[in-house]
Amino acid sequence: MCAASSSSSTRINRLLADWGQGNEQARDALIPVVYGELRRLARRHLWGERPDHTLQSAALVNEAYLRLVRQEVPQWQNRAHFFGVAAQLMRHILVDHARGRRTAKRGGSSPRLVLNEELAAAQNAEIDVVALDGALDKLTALDPQQGRLIELRFFGGLSIEETAVVLGVSPATVKREWATARAWMRRELKKDAGK
Repeated sequence: MCAASSSSSTRINRLLADWGQGNEQARDALIPVVYGELRRLARRHLWGERPDHTLQSAALVNEAYLRLVRQEVPQWQNRAHFFGVAAQLMRHILVDHARGRRTAKRGGSSPRLVLNEELAAAQNAEIDVVALDGALDKLTALDPQQGRLIELRFFGGLSIEETAVVLGVSPATVKREWATARAWMRRELKKDAGK
């Protein structure tokens, strides 16, 4: 990690700790510091969506941030924990949006999301957001840690090391569980696509 990145992480961690102690000025100072990274996270979530998708990255960031600040005094562990929660909120916002569009179209097709090749069975494979959410919910029911790991790595874009910190396990465990969880998700999404 470069010095500037380390300095930014330290500042974010300090602001999160202060916010967790009820300092609303720290909460307000946080958004300009994390906004760029939240936008990158939102673009990652929206990558591969159709061009006319009605939810844009700025709207996704704003909705996620509003949900984050509405929480009672949060107890953030660190920067990785904050971005993991933000990724989880973005996932839920996108799934709610997809379900709403599906309902509005009376059973029409859901918005499609292109997964990166690490998770998809084939490059540029398309699955629908609701199917991905359902598969992730099934995985989480079977193995909560693997479900959280997929959410942090795929949706949150966290590194192996950041994911290890959030989950409280070693990077080697994250690597092993990541391989297993990806394989399970591939099979489940392939089954769902065959229906």
